Amino acid sequence: MRRTLPAVAAALCLLAAPALPAVLPAAPAAADAPPAVPSDLTATEVSFRGGGGLVMHGTVLTATSASAPARPPRPGVVLVHGSGAGVPRTKLMGEAVGFAREGLSVLVYDKRSEGYSLFRRSFSQLADDALGAVAALRSQPGVDPAKVGVWGFSEGGWVAPIAASRSEDIAFVVLVGANGLPPLRQQTWAVAAGLRKAGVAGSVVERAEPNLYRTIADGGMFPEPYYDPEPTLAAVRQPVLAIWGTHDLLTPPQESPPVVARALEKGGNRHYTFRFFPGADHAAHQSPDGGVTRLPELAPGYTDLVGSWAGDVTAGRAPTARTSGPAPTQASPTVPVDPPAWWESAPMQLAALVLLVVAFAAYPVVALVRRLRRRPPVPVTRAARLLSAGGLAAVLGSFSYLFYLVMTGGKLAAPGPVMAGRPLVWLALQALAVASVAATVLTALAWRRSRGTAPRGERVRLGLLLAGGVVFLPWALYWGLLLP
Repeated sequence: MRRTLPAVAAALCLLAAPALPAVLPAAPAAADAPPAVPSDLTATEVSFRGGGGLVMHGTVLTATSASAPARPPRPGVVLVHGSGAGVPRTKLMGEAVGFAREGLSVLVYDKRSEGYSLFRRSFSQLADDALGAVAALRSQPGVDPAKVGVWGFSEGGWVAPIAASRSEDIAFVVLVGANGLPPLRQQTWAVAAGLRKAGVAGSVVERAEPNLYRTIADGGMFPEPYYDPEPTLAAVRQPVLAIWGTHDLLTPPQESPPVVARALEKGGNRHYTFRFFPGADHAAHQSPDGGVTRLPELAPGYTDLVGSWAGDVTAGRAPTARTSGPAPTQASPTVPVDPPAWWESAPMQLAALVLLVVAFAAYPVVALVRRLRRRPPVPVTRAARLLSAGGLAAVLGSFSYLFYLVMTGGKLAAPGPVMAGRPLVWLALQALAVASVAATVLTALAWRRSRGTAPRGERVRLGLLLAGGVVFLPWALYWGLLLP
């Protein structure tokens, strides 16, 4: 849950190769060291082919016969990671151990880094990885191949339904912290919610932050921004268990469940169970501070629910449209994030940025060159100097600050000191923007008065500076620098 202007479509085409589900001999030299597991579990290292034929590595955890609540053949579940490139299997070892102790054989694998980065991602290819893992688990001794499901966390909540919609080999689906909304809408909400929680209001969260994400996505730096999960969920025929923590700060926990339910119902699937865990965060881990801090401990009853529910549905006792648990908290609603119009697209924003920097920076650069060449000084208005310095600082400073907010956003937003709902840094940038607009008017008046007396070079320099000032006005309005 962060992203130059590469084309997203070209990247996704490279990621479209299908999975080859055959289980391969384990290759320890290419994989991470096998994880340590508790003594009451056995671990089996496996390798399999994911999307595009990539060899992937994982561990199958199974309870020993003395501690297992169920005898073979056992149900099984494949764990699908959340976002991030190359996430190691150890990241989900707490869930894997807990589910194995409930009688499931659990395959957890290292997430791919090849073909996955901040700028490149394919949910389709990640689903092929999951299908390869399902095939590997179904072939394990003691696992009932007709009772293997998938578990998807966060980003995996988009991936697991794709895999399930493609294969009847998947017996059930478990979703944790899943999002029924497009990724870009979820991400802008998470960062804006984090800023609001830090006391920020006004144009920063209402205009600047969503506009920056739209520009990032339009520039190809946020992969799969407008993916719609509803059609895929409507194609899922397997029983679904969806789990949310009541203090989820990364996925809108009030808005997502109804979307997921509506999509399943639209496809005729009423075999779903929704459960909300009190005091739990995005990953259904315990949190002592409303979802900000994630403890290693899972929410009480979480693993019991997954084990018993999987046992019931694989025995043909799938529940119908059941919801339980306390209502989650969501401080603010999400807002639709539409693709930008042509005039606000990434290329246009880049062109405006270049024009503004050149126009504002050229004024002092020309003055410096004249000084170095010992040319006689020419009349310069203070307003022009203010426009050059203030405009340049407002443009570069606002982008730097907005990118900082994006990179540190979400539940741990750190906007700096806030006064009257506005970060002091943003208030300073807004003051510079207002001063730059006023300086544009004064410079235009001075330029008009001096057209007949000022040297031609000075008139050109002032004209370029004024062009920057004229472009700056709508630019600053678009980014919220001139709005409350």
